[in-house]
Amino acid sequence: MNETHAFDPPAVPSLPIRATDLVFPVRRIYCVGRNYAAHTREMGGNPDREFPFFFSKPADAVTGGGEMSFPLATEDLHHEVELVIAVAGHGSGLGPEACRELIYGYAVGVDLTRRDLQREARDRGRPWDMAKGFDRSAPCSAIAPVSEVGHPRSGSIGLEVNGRARQHADISDLIWSPEEILVHLSKLVALAPGDLVFTGTPAGVGQLVRGDAYRAWITGVGEVAGRVIGS
Repeated sequence: MNETHAFDPPAVPSLPIRATDLVFPVRRIYCVGRNYAAHTREMGGNPDREFPFFFSKPADAVTGGGEMSFPLATEDLHHEVELVIAVAGHGSGLGPEACRELIYGYAVGVDLTRRDLQREARDRGRPWDMAKGFDRSAPCSAIAPVSEVGHPRSGSIGLEVNGRARQHADISDLIWSPEEILVHLSKLVALAPGDLVFTGTPAGVGQLVRGDAYRAWITGVGEVAGRVIGS
């Protein structure tokens, strides 16, 4: 039976794949909370090695950087630079080696957060969805394929605003490795091609205001840059 859509379906969100003409179609976006000890302390948490916890952003929150309008419903927009895992295989209930085989590549992402909405949700015991999952809230670099960069487990990660350093650490400081993150996530949902997983941010998160330009990078993986505009 042929189906007729009531309206034209939206385009599939995607990211370029570095040094190719291919694109990576984005299926889902998962994010890990508090995966660097210093950031966990910064946010008032305990950095003991507890199981990772996850939240989501809609697939169409992904953007390649560039100009973005200051988001609606906030006056406290924050940046969080992160290593991003790009998944290109299926699986659930997996072990570390199987999870490693699912990784297509890596990228640099910025988890933009409406911090005032997050605080309000936290204080009221409500979900973070509207604090994290808004339009263009997931700037991301091109995907660097494993075939090109391997599986980076050390390297500088940082973010600067208007040329001044805000966040700086090393991805070796991750509490949970990419493989371990995928192991835990695969016990909650079936992983599938097109999934992106943001692996957590180091200390130094801070505010972005109208007119700010940011640049985020991970050595050997890439960088993403953008500017917040609006009156």
